[in-house]
Amino acid sequence: MNIRTALAIFSISIGLSAHFAQAGEMQSLLGTWTPAKAELAGTPMPTNFLNSITLTIKEGTYEAIVGTISDKGTFKLDTASKPKGMTITGSAGPNAGKAIPAIYEVEANTLRVCYDLSAAHRPSDFKTVPGTQLYLVTYRRKK
Repeated sequence: MNIRTALAIFSISIGLSAHFAQAGEMQSLLGTWTPAKAELAGTPMPTNFLNSITLTIKEGTYEAIVGTISDKGTFKLDTASKPKGMTITGSAGPNAGKAIPAIYEVEANTLRVCYDLSAAHRPSDFKTVPGTQLYLVTYRRKK
């Protein structure tokens, strides 16, 4: 086997490993989620608002329902970044046409996401501060 063949096989195996890792990560996100707590710009969101939200994640798509308003779109994961990142692209509803950067972590039945609703940049931490449009949500998987 020559060096080019070995490098090609190595590149393909790395690409497949990344694909399977991302596919496994996607599987952990699938389902219906409800927020347990959230804050926007350092201010906790009221319980009655949280109780009006349902997030459903399917393979590469989402639908967030807040009261009677539906927001739908797609998302892409960046599992290689630290913390893990995602970009949400709205296709229908209040975020149609917007690309919203976020970070996330998922553990069993808990999903934590920090969105930058200004779409300026991907957050670097799971926290919000006054004067920003950072929105941090901790979701629980709905049973």
